[in-house]
Amino acid sequence: MDKMTAGFFVTGTDTGIGKTLVSSLMLHALSALGNKTVGMKPIAAGKENGKWPDVELLRTAGNVQVPHELINPYALDQAIAPHIAARQQGVEIDLPAILNAFHALKKAADYVVVEGAGGFLVPINTYQDTSDMAQSLGLPVILVVGMRLGCINHALLTVHAVQHAGLPLLGWVANCIDPKMQALEENIIALQHRIDRPLLGTVPFDSKPDLPALSRFIDLSGIV
Repeated sequence: MDKMTAGFFVTGTDTGIGKTLVSSLMLHALSALGNKTVGMKPIAAGKENGKWPDVELLRTAGNVQVPHELINPYALDQAIAPHIAARQQGVEIDLPAILNAFHALKKAADYVVVEGAGGFLVPINTYQDTSDMAQSLGLPVILVVGMRLGCINHALLTVHAVQHAGLPLLGWVANCIDPKMQALEENIIALQHRIDRPLLGTVPFDSKPDLPALSRFIDLSGIV
């Protein structure tokens, strides 16, 4: 992949399955290889204590200092579907504005890791959804599978949605969000048999994650 235009779009099987965590681990892994890295959360919904936690985690995981508004063009207060949160604030989410911020980030870093909002088909405005955002950015996709009951169906549906959008799926990450999940390994094997893309890592459950340490569970050697 050409470093001058390199980046990834990180999507997930649902909301709350660890897209931000995995995106941050990717940034640490890429930085460890000597790259200039920056994370981007085009749409963040859910303010806590005056900040957006996902945005802060991505900002600190990258190693390039850029203006906050480039990392997060749309900061929405309520932790609800983006198009609803934006409407409540009188905001219209505009893909060209996101694309402009992304192009500015590309000039500052070797790799831009862009995290989507919610799942792959979550609406972002009246007519467009997260898949439209991914298509406009033109980035290859990495799928985060939140390992819990029901994840196989959610993962395979998301794979079909990414393929239908005409975007390349580079691989997927198994993020162990349920420490009590039964038949974890069997579920991962089932997904490996059904997703024709490499498993880039299995991230163990950690209630207080050490990002640099956990980044060793992500293997990007085959895609960078």
